[in-house]
Amino acid sequence: MRKQTKLKMMPLGGLREIGKNITAFEYEDDIVVIDCGMTFPEEEMLGVDIVIPDMTYLEQNKDKIKGIFLTHGHEDHIGAIPYLLKNINPKIYGTKLTLGLLENKLKEKGLLKSAKLKQVNAGQTVEAGNFNVEFIRSSHSIPDSVFLAVHSPVGTVLHTGDFKIDYTPIDGQVLNLNRIGQLGNQGILLLMSDSTNAVRPGYAMSERTVGKTFETIFSSHDARIIVATFASNLHRVQQIITASENHKRKIVVSGRSMENNVKVAMDLGYLKIKPNTLVDINDMNNYRKDEITIITTGSQGEPMAALSRMAAGEHRKIKLLADDLVVISASPIPGNEVTISRVIDNLVERGTNVVYEALADVHVSGHACQEELKLILTLAKPKFFMPMHGEFRHLRAHAELAKDVGMKESNILLAKNGDVIELTKNSAVIAGSVASGNVLVDGYGIGDVGNIVLRDRKHLSEDGLIIVAMTMSRENKNILSGPDIISRGFVYVRESEDLMKEARDVADEIITDLQDDKVKDWSVYKAKIRDGMRKFIFEKMGRDPMILPIIMEV
Repeated sequence: MRKQTKLKMMPLGGLREIGKNITAFEYEDDIVVIDCGMTFPEEEMLGVDIVIPDMTYLEQNKDKIKGIFLTHGHEDHIGAIPYLLKNINPKIYGTKLTLGLLENKLKEKGLLKSAKLKQVNAGQTVEAGNFNVEFIRSSHSIPDSVFLAVHSPVGTVLHTGDFKIDYTPIDGQVLNLNRIGQLGNQGILLLMSDSTNAVRPGYAMSERTVGKTFETIFSSHDARIIVATFASNLHRVQQIITASENHKRKIVVSGRSMENNVKVAMDLGYLKIKPNTLVDINDMNNYRKDEITIITTGSQGEPMAALSRMAAGEHRKIKLLADDLVVISASPIPGNEVTISRVIDNLVERGTNVVYEALADVHVSGHACQEELKLILTLAKPKFFMPMHGEFRHLRAHAELAKDVGMKESNILLAKNGDVIELTKNSAVIAGSVASGNVLVDGYGIGDVGNIVLRDRKHLSEDGLIIVAMTMSRENKNILSGPDIISRGFVYVRESEDLMKEARDVADEIITDLQDDKVKDWSVYKAKIRDGMRKFIFEKMGRDPMILPIIMEV
């Protein structure tokens, strides 16, 4: 009798963290992948642009991959695809808007022509080797979001992606609870569910709540209104457009990602906007202040985003006016609180009025709260449950909710990135691990910045750099010039001439001792200079700069 093949499920990102969502399913010689996202660097990742998941396992098994299936078009779910496509080129399945946003990213990277993009509508099922992947209409802060039901020979895994239960969504597309209930009655082996708001009781408010707040704000303000929000939160953008049109305002879009997303959404019919409502930023001054709304990026205080540049007085086209009203329609991503606070402070210092989440209902979450999560658990009735998309406290809270609705603790998996979960019809166990972690993207470099480079950058940022430069004779090792002491980020040389002279004397003494001992190995010279200078500076200043000896041989 043939031995039963197990279904393997490998989260490569999105567990015990926010963002970087990616999960692989493997059965025999077939792999399907759900989402492939990125995240933004943490504060100590100096100079890093974005962080993507370690996709080594997928690259090693690229011939098995039958497709990548996307739940929606947010960066933390599609942002790493251009980097994956540099080494692998599988078919990519997604809904119309999701693929529209992805096409824009691939075009910028020169990958669009070779990409195999396959549009799927909610309600359709795609056959992918041993898998059948079903797209189920969902509700989130971006249109065209879906749950994915991965049907395998072992059983069905329901993957929620990011979701909330909004009974009055902006686009009228209500989450298909009926289909989830049907699958629950048929039998769901494993539920993987969004945990972002698992610590928040009750229900997430409807997106329409924000629309009412916008109406109040727009009706009571007779000057320019600037609204900052996520570029991909197209339901929010639609409500800003609607409120502007209701009050006979023209709309200016600022910020590259906002401009790109608005254009894609308009071209595909996901934003309803009247002709002539949108005006070019260069024509903005042709209208009265009370006829203009600016929709911009920068709701997270990103230094290079349009709102931050306005707050710093560095935006080339938009100069803030004293009677401007700035609305920050977003909540801080964990870790961004300080940068957002700084931008708000800069805006207020410039005399503008600022409205943000603490002052009015200008933001609602796109993620389900506790009662919504319990509803999905109750409808799905899974045999096993794995919370995902959240930090560990979110996963733990979601696990407690599952126990509240009757699940056995032994059937709940609190996994981490890289775990291999093996599933049979009656069991789910963590049975090993594969490569996972962070790959740092810095400019055009992918993965060439690691812990050692980050450590050096941190060292330089905190203590600065001292260069000890000299020229020596190849023949007799005599000093021809130097040693010269160069300081960068350590002290201001003109005000520390005595210190620099002492440092030069210390270096000179070290070199003289080495010459007396007839040392000829340059590596010994560098090591001795580095150690001696570090000791001198620490004793003198209590600091530990990076010491870089440079010896030129002629």
